[in-house]
Amino acid sequence: MDKVLDFIYEQETEQREILLFIHQLMLSYPAMIVKIRYQIPFYYRKSWICYLNPIKNKAVDFCFVRGNELSNEQGILEAKDRKQVRSLTFSSVDEIPVEALQQIIQEAILLDDTVKYTSKRTKTKE
Repeated sequence: MDKVLDFIYEQETEQREILLFIHQLMLSYPAMIVKIRYQIPFYYRKSWICYLNPIKNKAVDFCFVRGNELSNEQGILEAKDRKQVRSLTFSSVDEIPVEALQQIIQEAILLDDTVKYTSKRTKTKE
């Protein structure tokens, strides 16, 4: 976990605030594990649920690994030409829709708890 906090505190001010806010929100859920993978924080229980990705323009992409399987009832998850991952992009903590985000996180956790994750990647023949 120290590596995750180190990663967060290395970011620029706006990104650091967003990352810290979402990090603390994610750790408020029971049995949540966080590790640095691919140089960014990933949150998981049985399988990967989501990750935080600092992007250009001092923003943060909050990505749900199985976003294509979520209902997106809130209408705020974006595909951005991706088949599986869905995300929300934030430039400041003030623009985070906390209640809607909590609903999405809870749905993602429920999905992780109840439906076994199977990779959607196509296997290459050797």
